[in-house]
Amino acid sequence: DYAKFQKRTPDICVPDDQKNKLRETPWGNIRYIDYKKQIEFEKEQYDELFEYVRDKPIEIFASVWDRKSVDFMKKYTSIMKVGSALINDLELCKYARQNSDLFLISTGMSNEVEIEQCINASDPDVIMHTNSTYPCPVAELNLNYINWLSNKWKKDIGYSGHEYGLVTTFAAVAMGCSWIERHITLERTMWGSDHLASVEPALGEATPRKVYKSELAKRKSLRGC
Repeated sequence: DYAKFQKRTPDICVPDDQKNKLRETPWGNIRYIDYKKQIEFEKEQYDELFEYVRDKPIEIFASVWDRKSVDFMKKYTSIMKVGSALINDLELCKYARQNSDLFLISTGMSNEVEIEQCINASDPDVIMHTNSTYPCPVAELNLNYINWLSNKWKKDIGYSGHEYGLVTTFAAVAMGCSWIERHITLERTMWGSDHLASVEPALGEATPRKVYKSELAKRKSLRGC
């Protein structure tokens, strides 16, 4: 239903002690602040993205990391999310809430007090259970926290999964989650921190069946042709 991006203002979001550290990237060894700016989508890219989905059955929104990013995204969409890393920034959460019609938060890397403070301050429409480890060990998913959130807050509960595979995500749906978020990648071996915990495309196309290259050896051994 949605493709969710991340929107940051790197000069604000990157800690000062990290800005000048060198990082090995596909563009060579560059300062961390320059790397973050290199990968950040700005107006030109978002204009193209929203134009692309104009006649398609999918919408776009973003996790916002600072007030300038809220101001930027509200020109495009009325849906916003504050991710796990920033739900302790109550002013940001309240500002995103004020500037969105549908507001989501994730609860990773937070204790119960921090989660309560965020919900009481910003009244999110959707609370997403998550573990912020990439990839997350299955033993630490704690899916029963979905029931805790549902019983405690009487809001839409979601699940943001960063584990290998989809079976536990299916379980979250069976437990009542009405929102599901998973990272998508073209290939898990690509460069970057999130790809390993992401899901690769599996749907393919609704077209006549063809024989895939990976099937040729088995076809030869079982059919002889």
